[in-house]
Amino acid sequence: RLDLMAADPATGASRVVLTEESDTFVGGLDFITGGWRQVFHAIDGADGFLWLSERDGWRHVYHHDYDGALLARVTAGGFPVERVVAVDRERDRVFLLARGEPRRYDTHLYRTGLGGGPLLRLTDAPGEHQVQLSPSKLRFLDTHSSLERPPRTELRDADGELVRVLHEADASALTGSGWTPPEAFVVKAADGVTELYGALFKPVYFDPAVRYPVIDFLYSGPFITVAPNDFGLSTHLAPYAQAMAQMGFITFIVDPRGTTGRSKAFQDASYGRIGEIEIPDHVSTLRQLAATRPFMDLGRVGVYGHSWGGYFALRAMLTAPEVFRAGVAGAPGELTEAAPINEPYMGLPADNPGAYAAALNAPLAGQLQGELLLLHGTADVNAPFSTTMRMVQALIEADKDFDLLVLPGAAHGFQGAHSRYAERRIRDFFLEHLRGEARVAAGSSAHSGPAIPGKSE
Repeated sequence: RLDLMAADPATGASRVVLTEESDTFVGGLDFITGGWRQVFHAIDGADGFLWLSERDGWRHVYHHDYDGALLARVTAGGFPVERVVAVDRERDRVFLLARGEPRRYDTHLYRTGLGGGPLLRLTDAPGEHQVQLSPSKLRFLDTHSSLERPPRTELRDADGELVRVLHEADASALTGSGWTPPEAFVVKAADGVTELYGALFKPVYFDPAVRYPVIDFLYSGPFITVAPNDFGLSTHLAPYAQAMAQMGFITFIVDPRGTTGRSKAFQDASYGRIGEIEIPDHVSTLRQLAATRPFMDLGRVGVYGHSWGGYFALRAMLTAPEVFRAGVAGAPGELTEAAPINEPYMGLPADNPGAYAAALNAPLAGQLQGELLLLHGTADVNAPFSTTMRMVQALIEADKDFDLLVLPGAAHGFQGAHSRYAERRIRDFFLEHLRGEARVAAGSSAHSGPAIPGKSE
């Protein structure tokens, strides 16, 4: 439940203007990530406000007055609106970013009226568009790119007509080096029906006749997407996946069911049962990719994740040990910890005890078969260090070998020397266990140049 409230700053008196409710959740972790700021958009004057709601199964824009009454539905259709960019009340124009094109995750700028009606798309090229409207709302800057196309900045008018190109990035030196952009892909989820989208990375020296080890870079937490859709690889995992590919791996990122940016039903797929469908979706993705890419060696598959990704990397090693041979789990909390992060998607533990119990990783310690590296900072308040210690105890009781890297005083996000050390250890772990290369000594310049091609079997 989400309440929009109005308060009198002189008296402190408040009232509920509008209530948004759902059988599952409203906005998820918007209250942590700042997404709640996009739900409400005030209109100049006394014309009420715009409100983003998933009440019909898609995130759309509604026009309400300050008594909460619905004045008009502004957008409709089988696509989600990302946010309202601006309102030009004088000309009855609402500018918004939405994912309304056949390419599922492309974000474009659209224009419509306060009373609704057809959407006019104002941006052209496929990919991600970042826009900035002028104060007059008669012009806007559009910086856009895709996985394959470098950024370009254009000046356009409010009808979407191109005024001039202001800048276009030159990637010739990059492509001239032999580098190729990540490959966008679409596969089916483990249900055999739902489409999943992702990106696959190859080494700069890629040879299709060579069989390469594979690393699945995952997050899979239900409040963000991590598969990149722009040239700059702006999601947090993508630059790391790109870098590790240059060490002689095929790497990939996919957003499984339960993540954001699509329908409410797509995100609700994991509601109340986190830990059940995400790894099957990753395994399904891996097998479909390898079916048409013989250079992917399914006998040498690794997985990496941190935070929620750490939880799922550990879960991959424990629930699909026949698939994942080596895994790195950074700060892998359990769903019984950090209640503000988990309860929006799982409900209260007392109300959903079976699902919470099924989601625990520690009881599955005996199923570990591959090589595992656990990393955790002792000052982590997002995923408490105690969760990793309980996992360690479970692995010891199950008589399982594993590696553990404890970073004294480190928080949830590693910084400085902790970050540099952890990155080297992660790199060397995968080189050793998936490529059979000896660990690199600290301070060594080895691997600073192009990596050796993957070993053929």
